[in-house]
Amino acid sequence: MSSRRPLFPRRSRRALAMGVVGPLVGALAVAVAAAAPATAAVPTGFTDTVAIGGLSSPTATAFAPDGRVFVAEKSGVVKVFDSLADPTATVFADLRPQTQDFWDRGLLGLAVDPAFPARPYVYVSYTLDALPGGTPPQWGDACPTPPGATAKGCVVTGRVSRLTMGSAGVAVSEKPLVTGWCQQFPSHSVGALAFGPDGALYAGGGDGASFNFADYGQVENPCADPPSAAGTNLTPPAAEGGALRSQSPRRPAGEPVLLNGTLLRLDPDTGEGLPDNPFASSADANARRVIAYGARNQFRFGFRPGTGELWAGDVGWNTWEEINRVADVRDAVVENFGWPCFEGAARQAGYDGANLDMCESLYAAGGQAAPYYAYNHGAKVVATDPCPTGGSSISGIAFESGSNYPAEYSGALFFADSSRGCIWAMQTVGGLPSASRLVPFVTGVATPVQVLTGPGGDLFYVALGSGELHRVSRPGGDNRPPTAVATATPSSGPAPLTVEFDGTGSTDPDTGDTLSYAWDLDGDGAYDDSSAARPGWTYTAAAAVDVGLRITDSHGASATTSVRVTVGNPEGLDPVPVIDSPVGTLTWSVGQTVEFSGRAVDAQDGTLPPMALSWRLAIRHCAANGTCHTHNVQEFPGVAAGSFIAPDHEYPSYLQLILTATDSTGRTGSKTVDLQPKTVSLNFTSNPSQALLTVGGTQERTPFSRTVIAGSTNSISADSPQKLPPLNLKYAFTDWAHGGARTQNIVAPGASTTYRANYRLCWLLRPC
Repeated sequence: MSSRRPLFPRRSRRALAMGVVGPLVGALAVAVAAAAPATAAVPTGFTDTVAIGGLSSPTATAFAPDGRVFVAEKSGVVKVFDSLADPTATVFADLRPQTQDFWDRGLLGLAVDPAFPARPYVYVSYTLDALPGGTPPQWGDACPTPPGATAKGCVVTGRVSRLTMGSAGVAVSEKPLVTGWCQQFPSHSVGALAFGPDGALYAGGGDGASFNFADYGQVENPCADPPSAAGTNLTPPAAEGGALRSQSPRRPAGEPVLLNGTLLRLDPDTGEGLPDNPFASSADANARRVIAYGARNQFRFGFRPGTGELWAGDVGWNTWEEINRVADVRDAVVENFGWPCFEGAARQAGYDGANLDMCESLYAAGGQAAPYYAYNHGAKVVATDPCPTGGSSISGIAFESGSNYPAEYSGALFFADSSRGCIWAMQTVGGLPSASRLVPFVTGVATPVQVLTGPGGDLFYVALGSGELHRVSRPGGDNRPPTAVATATPSSGPAPLTVEFDGTGSTDPDTGDTLSYAWDLDGDGAYDDSSAARPGWTYTAAAAVDVGLRITDSHGASATTSVRVTVGNPEGLDPVPVIDSPVGTLTWSVGQTVEFSGRAVDAQDGTLPPMALSWRLAIRHCAANGTCHTHNVQEFPGVAAGSFIAPDHEYPSYLQLILTATDSTGRTGSKTVDLQPKTVSLNFTSNPSQALLTVGGTQERTPFSRTVIAGSTNSISADSPQKLPPLNLKYAFTDWAHGGARTQNIVAPGASTTYRANYRLCWLLRPC
């Protein structure tokens, strides 16, 4: 496996970033990866091309009115391109000192002022590496044990800021607008930013709660949620922490309203709530910002063109992915989408079973807004689509507007799922998107994390997994893409070898279009070596170089090609990494320390030093049908050996450790070892039998078993009172045979264990 050397070595990220904002260098080469053909598939008549490549974990893109393209990278770097035809990125802002890039945390949201550049502002949303009320950096891009990422959590916050562009075209200052979103566990952080048709800035974020168990603040309550102080393990029924932070607008008067799980409508200059917001008269500044709440992780949202409708995708837990609709962002209605009391249109079993006051009162009063559309994790979105089922994470929302797409796509809603690697189009009926008209649009995408419309009305998407921004076009429209052709003369010979390249054979089907050229002559993946139509280059060392040509027409459509130049008789080019430990037969428990070590040799450089090595730890989260998606956990750059603490995650899942070696020419090679967990069976019974018990987020009648990872934390709850078959008599919970509260967390032991819930009959003299 070959790739470019990372632009920012993770080990030195804070040492290199000297200011709050400030480019490391004037410009960095970021290129389209010409050598790797796209694997994504689009409908007949459409093309999927790489608009910008060579990015490092891109999370969001924003198109400015003057043609500039801004790209956010998860580490905290904002890059800007002069246009889609610009092969060179300038670092617009470096927010890495204050951004925590860990698991699903990082720089995740990006928006450009609609009046840019007259109003020279770019807006960002990122995980702030600071405790509530604290200053960064608190943890760096890691979470030590203790406290442990999924045990007690490395608590951070979130921030929305306004960056001001200076005369040099880069950010010169950061103005924090909103800080909050207390997050205990390493997912469901901040999310999208967007401007609405009313000129307001809209922001969203997740609950910051556990994804492994029903979380109501029972693990030390570090966010100080009611009714107890920080450091207290909250208990039902009064607990209001964990995922229940998403219901904070329903708290009793005098208790703080939080940003978690909400949609905010903000003044883009101050970050304050607008004076016509629903809670504008509240004494609570956060409440004044809120226009909707009750989401788990509304990572992406967008506006339906020509309306005040905001459509948000909400990432579900065990069962449902949702698309929620705010009918009018300017009205007095505050939509409550129900999480964590509801998932999809139904009650969420894990939180329902805990008998929490915040949920029980919502069940009794009603009024939660059902999803506009929801799809089940185990079901296809479209029966005939090739997208896998199982793991699901809705990750993009956009509407067709002004494209040359066929009429059936007019006004369509596009949505993406990063776990399934697909984008669908929900075409309209009567002017509104309809689930009766769903079609697959792009399939086989490497982790799509944003969809948006851009120049020409085309749909663009950010592929986190491949480090690319893609464009989906319909060549039959007004502008058709060019065809790239490159030749090399000579294409082989001894070193030194002078080669003349020619790109003038490239063509464009549209009369009057002119072509510009960008060459990657040194094979480093960056199209920054020449803009001539016929450049020359001298190669001084034996190598096989894939030279890339990127051509762009006068309307921004582009194409790439490559030609190989062989200098001398090169040996194997890529370094060969070896993972000495751990071996693939190792099995691990949550909290176990795992040592790793490795090395690499290179045909040209010999044994590579530790600085040439980089490790990445990831979790492969799988569904029962065997499909898996990846959560990158942590990187360990510049070391030959180290260790990590095995994290907690629901089963089925396993760890993946990747060693990448980079030689002196920038060539890389990678080696991967998969590490399976130790699993145990948790067996649940009741006396009498057939009682409904809830484990995690799902409910089942006894007896039943769950396979979990040894050492994992699991929430369990004995529903009470309940009617038991076969006579349908009412019973009340009395105790667990092992002790503890009716609703509690248990840590899976090293061997299979049985947990029995005991009940008594309710009758006249002993009612429930």
